[in-house]
Amino acid sequence: MSAPNYQRIRSDHASEVAEDYVEAIADAIDRSGQCRAIDLVHHFDVTHATVSNTVGRLQRDGFVLTKPYQPIELTAKGKRLATQSRQRHEIVERFLRKLGISERAAAIDTEGIEHHVSKETLSAMKHVLEHGWPQE
Repeated sequence: MSAPNYQRIRSDHASEVAEDYVEAIADAIDRSGQCRAIDLVHHFDVTHATVSNTVGRLQRDGFVLTKPYQPIELTAKGKRLATQSRQRHEIVERFLRKLGISERAAAIDTEGIEHHVSKETLSAMKHVLEHGWPQE
């Protein structure tokens, strides 16, 4: 593997946590109208300190707004990232299911693949889902 490939992988890993968190925050807001730190503790099965540190980084990077003892809100930037993450997640999971992968395995595999799939591959997956397999 060449250096540019490793650089992309490192970049993907760096954004993976932010993508997972903003997606989980958006899901919690959609379900109950708000997202609190405890929702993320339960969702990710991590400590309150881990959530607090991660939410602090998300706030520093402009994805969320929060105050002590108040719900976590997504900024416009956070909402955009959550929407992109959800769309990528949905395409990857639907594609894996189209391959005949079980629902459980597809759900688990999607969590890893969605953060590392290139735009080209994602576009090809979406094309197959919308138009079927290309003719050879």
